[in-house]
Amino acid sequence: MLLMKLVINGEERSFEGEPTLFALVGELGLQPDRVAVELNQKIIRRDDWSATTLREGDRLEVVHFVGGGSEIRDIRACSPKWDGKDKERVKRAI
Repeated sequence: MLLMKLVINGEERSFEGEPTLFALVGELGLQPDRVAVELNQKIIRRDDWSATTLREGDRLEVVHFVGGGSEIRDIRACSPKWDGKDKERVKRAI
């Protein structure tokens, strides 16, 4: 099977096939109710994850909520795109 390359939080990663966004979140070992995902600069609502098929070269930013949702942290502990202003945009998306 061919490997598909995705860029997740600025890091290139390879995956088999064309996974859905829901499958990718599971493969990353994340709890769906504790993350928000931006795909190619557009936040994807959690309800749409199963119908969102990822494609070669897609760019994702995954933000992980910790501390009961009172604090937001990137899953890599830092993100070059995160400026704090996105906090409200992320809250509206979930």
